[in-house]
Amino acid sequence: MTEAHQADARVPVLMYHAVAADPNDATRVLSVSPEAFAEQMALIAGRGLTPIGTADLAAAWRSGRPLPKRPVLVTFDDGYEGVHRHALPVLAKHGFTATVFVSTGWLRGPYDTGGGLDTMLDWDQVRDLAGEGVEIGGHSHTHPQLDQLGDERLRYELIHCKEIIADQLGTAPVSFAYPYGYSDRRVREAVRETGYAQALAVGNGLARRRQGPYALRRVTVRRSTGLDEFERLVEGRAITRTFARDRTLTKGYALVRRTRRLRARAFLKSP
Repeated sequence: MTEAHQADARVPVLMYHAVAADPNDATRVLSVSPEAFAEQMALIAGRGLTPIGTADLAAAWRSGRPLPKRPVLVTFDDGYEGVHRHALPVLAKHGFTATVFVSTGWLRGPYDTGGGLDTMLDWDQVRDLAGEGVEIGGHSHTHPQLDQLGDERLRYELIHCKEIIADQLGTAPVSFAYPYGYSDRRVREAVRETGYAQALAVGNGLARRRQGPYALRRVTVRRSTGLDEFERLVEGRAITRTFARDRTLTKGYALVRRTRRLRARAFLKSP
């Protein structure tokens, strides 16, 4: 792939959450069954797509190095135990890599704040994933809406997450995913200053180099995503139509969050 083609390349970045046969109510909508995940990975293999890591994609776009043929990213948010139990064997079967973005305060172990929505990974499982070639990225410590935080708490969420991962794995994470997909210029700058080299949003669109390394888009895979729809996602077809309702809701909620931020800042400045 030439550098000109690199600049125009559109890469599907798949956003998963839980992989579970019987998810709870909090995670059901954004979960997939183990059987569905296996079918989806088999489709990727059958279509000749090449899964790569988040760091690999961003590094290639940053340096101009060629991407592999038909790249795709498989990413998981939060750190649910089913990623190790159900997803890892399927990934290993196909020789696929992936990226797992963990909220360190949700994982079972010494830093657990009790906020996890379902059974979460423990640190032995995270190390096992990393040992199998899965990239471990940051997803904050307690999974807040980062754009609603003050500067001090924002930096704590980013730095504490990074330090815990580095302590547990021996290597600091270089990739980050925004909880809920929410960010603004201040948040993106804080992520960069913390030392993350790239970050993923949601956006429900294909990732492109021109989005910049701190606002790369992903497409949501949920329990209602059938195999035909999944095929369209990885082929980059009909994505705008598929996520039309999501975009409308996102724009409306973005206005609500912006209003809340302005009110909070006005309150802090008031005598």
